[in-house]
Amino acid sequence: MENLLNAFVVLSNFVIIPAAAYGAQLALGALGVTLIYAVLRFSNFAHGDLMAFGTMATILGTWWLQAMGIGIHPLPTALLVLPLGVLAAVLLALGTDRVVYRFYRQRRSAPVVFVIVSVGVMFVYNALVRFFIGVEDRRFEDGERFIIRPNEFEALTGLDEGLALRSSQLLTVVVAILAMLALFWFLQRTRTGKAMRAFSDNEDLALLSGIDPKRVVLITWALAATLATLAGVLYGLDKSFRPFNYFQLLLPIFAAAIVGGIGKPFGAVIGGFVVAFSEVGLTYAYRRVLQYVVPEQWMPDGLAQLLSTDYKFAISFIILVLVLLIRPTGILRGRVI
Repeated sequence: MENLLNAFVVLSNFVIIPAAAYGAQLALGALGVTLIYAVLRFSNFAHGDLMAFGTMATILGTWWLQAMGIGIHPLPTALLVLPLGVLAAVLLALGTDRVVYRFYRQRRSAPVVFVIVSVGVMFVYNALVRFFIGVEDRRFEDGERFIIRPNEFEALTGLDEGLALRSSQLLTVVVAILAMLALFWFLQRTRTGKAMRAFSDNEDLALLSGIDPKRVVLITWALAATLATLAGVLYGLDKSFRPFNYFQLLLPIFAAAIVGGIGKPFGAVIGGFVVAFSEVGLTYAYRRVLQYVVPEQWMPDGLAQLLSTDYKFAISFIILVLVLLIRPTGILRGRVI
């Protein structure tokens, strides 16, 4: 029994807890992508760099507060500045819509035109972020680092393996759950949320019903930018901030949105965790877990790793291709791209 508990602790340290935190971050990102697709009907390739921009604004504010000696220990100072980061991302998204996307929307351009335009916007966002904060790896996590430390867990339980739970991991899951609940309540219970859903289901019928399309577009961008900033800041606190990493996140975020069913908010949440557990589970070396559950003579010579961590993002791509080939509507039968 003790061996099984030790194996579970190792699995929790390196697979279950990291994948749960990563899945929550992907789910928030995928929610923004799926909202834009459901209401504005295009795949926004600039979403990853919008995450980076909101996170950058939060980091700059965090550094300023840290220099002033202001913090909320044991929580990260970034939480104090998060509203500023959200505001910066919302203003950038609304400004981009006003200057760029509105032009094509008024001409009723095809969705593929919006996709191409969003790629151009992505490069502009990326350049902005690199101009202001550079390309280096940035860490801005402060406050108490661990909720549970390995040595304390070992002393408490008497097990050979210690459980480590970092503050950023627990914070990620808690903030993500609160944000998702607030979003689902907004979409299901408020008049504006119902207008967004009606606009998403049938735009012409929604316009005939008196729904203001400008207001729907504004709220959609504001929600997407808010979710993007939350996802970006939580990802940066959990790992670190580097602009190129946020560009790379675009693939697993789109994979999550499509796996769950593009246009289905709850599907985006499911897809986020499916992609995260697939990436982490398939690239982890299980030798340390197996040493507790199999006899020594059955132990494999290698690391018992299915795929190298170098293929982490390739897993998202494979999942994306398989879903598009086998079930293009995703788990919850969303729209087909």
